[in-house]
Amino acid sequence: MDSKDFSTLEEYSRIVMRLSEWRERLERERKQKNWFFAVNARSPIPPEKRDDFNGLDYYPPNPDYRIELKLHEYEEKKTLKMATTSGEEQEYIRWGEFQFKLDGKEHRLHAYKRDPKEQRLFVPFRDATSGKETYGAGRYLDLEPKRHYINEGKWILDFNESYNPFCAYNKAYTCPLTPPENWLDSSVRAGEKKYAPQTEH
Repeated sequence: MDSKDFSTLEEYSRIVMRLSEWRERLERERKQKNWFFAVNARSPIPPEKRDDFNGLDYYPPNPDYRIELKLHEYEEKKTLKMATTSGEEQEYIRWGEFQFKLDGKEHRLHAYKRDPKEQRLFVPFRDATSGKETYGAGRYLDLEPKRHYINEGKWILDFNESYNPFCAYNKAYTCPLTPPENWLDSSVRAGEKKYAPQTEH
């Protein structure tokens, strides 16, 4: 084996290691979230239903749904009023958009902020699984600079981290509904599935 082959093998090993670490972190965070939902006083699961809580349901981790993308930040940042589950509206700022391919189709997702000083990007979305395999009102992605920002305007958009809003577990919460401009006509089989609480018979 010459040096070129060794370099290729070494790079392959690094990729495998990174994927392994990514998968382990994802699984660890899912277990931590299940613990929080089961016992924490701030859990969205109603107290009377926590004893029957058996954990959240997820798609298996899939690195194909972890994408590194450039955020096309808007020069003119317009305000959008998002409807909520309570029938009210919340104002968000359209900060930019991500453009990507999924299932051979071109897609785009808008990223929002509640305040211009915020560092985090809020990316709600619906897809072809919504209302069937996943929560009907859509799922959320929160992009944190320390965790998801790479450099030169590029971010990590990891659909494996997509989660349900609290209103999916408890109607006492008010959550913004995914605006139609962030509806995808492809299936995103990654992240959290629809919550199905155990029912009494």
